[in-house]
Order: sequence, then C-alpha cells, then structure tokens
Amino acid sequence: VQLPASGGGLVQAGGSLRLSCAASGLTFSLYALGWFRQAPGKEREFVAAINWSGMSQYYADSVKGRFTISRDNAKNTLNLQMNSLKPEDTAVYYCAARRTSDGRTYNGGYDYWGQGTQVTVSS
Repeated sequence: VQLPASGGGLVQAGGSLRLSCAASGLTFSLYALGWFRQAPGKEREFVAAINWSGMSQYYADSVKGRFTISRDNAKNTLNLQMNSLKPEDTAVYYCAARRTSDGRTYNGGYDYWGQGTQVTVSS
C-alpha cells in the first residue's frame, strides 16, 4: 500500500494550500481515510477524517472551519484544502487509511500510513 502525500510548501499566514494523497495497492472505497500532522518536537496529532463514501467528515477543533477533507473514489485520491493557515499549522502532514465495513470516521487505529509532506506557514 502506498499513500504518498503531496502539495506541501511554504505559505504566509492567512494563505491556502491543497494537499493530496494518491493511494495505490488497496481497494480505496473500502477504507476510511484521515489526515494527521506532526510538528517538530511534538507528537503526531489528528487533523481530519472522512468515511468510505465521503459523506461524513470529522475535524480536530484546531482546524474546524478552515480545513476541508474530501475524497474521489474514482481517482483513489484524498485531499485536504487548508485555508486561513496559521503558523501553528506548520508540520509534516500524513495521510492514513483504515479498513472498515461501516460508515464511520476515525481519529485513530489506522492500518496504513503514507510519506508526509512538509507544510510551513510563516508569520
């Protein structure tokens, strides 16, 4: 299973970035998906999750109203639109997949993790 994230970069506070994760090696629609991030010296934290169909999303309080998670099951792609970025959003962002047979979203217990992409927000 491969879950490489892309789309990171350097942006000023208040700016936007769109992250993508192009999945391969799994039956994409059988998995709930999530985004996580890890800042230097901190533990990895949950950012957002989406269920297998894309109809249900769940966000960490710190990003609610600014980030939007979405998926395209036809293209095996997971996205994270990040608006109104803040310096505290600076981190390496990872996508993850969890095999599921229900329509729930999850903030943990993921089976597969991808390579991250660096997001740096300058003040």
